[in-house]
Amino acid sequence: MKAIFVTTNEHKRREVQQILGVALERADLDLPEIQAIDPAEVAMEKARAARETLGDTDLPVLVEDSGLMIDAWGGFPGALTKWVMQSVGNEGLLRMLAPEKNRSARAVCVVALAEAQGKVRAFRGEVRGTVAEGPRGEVGFGYDPVFVPGWSSLTYAEMGEGKNTDSHRARAFRALKEWLEKA
Repeated sequence: MKAIFVTTNEHKRREVQQILGVALERADLDLPEIQAIDPAEVAMEKARAARETLGDTDLPVLVEDSGLMIDAWGGFPGALTKWVMQSVGNEGLLRMLAPEKNRSARAVCVVALAEAQGKVRAFRGEVRGTVAEGPRGEVGFGYDPVFVPGWSSLTYAEMGEGKNTDSHRARAFRALKEWLEKA
């Protein structure tokens, strides 16, 4: 499979290449991003915009959006996680969450595929877990140091590349890969 992966985040591109097992062309586009909690809304709209911006290419265009959806906050920050991380980081997120007894959360990733004909499909990956009391681990990016998936006692940042075996992103891209193999 050949595709163009639209991302400004080189960490994500490398992670996705490892998950899919293929080399991806990377396009670093400045796309408009709607503000919504649900990563699916954001990813699908970005995929449409990326397809339009890239113009006449026969390759599928992939766009990913992800976020940490904290149950006590009704799913916030969700797709707005990037902005929360840029403004307050993990330490600020933990300070805001400190009064909450319920630390359950979901790491969610949605991959949107814009086909050459313009049709957009979405593939969702979700991992239930909790937000740690403090940051742990040195590897990863974003909220990796504070998210503990339900299938482990380690944060994503403590797992290193082991995270990719069953992360929210791995689940979304595996769903995409399964669909591509059947198509």
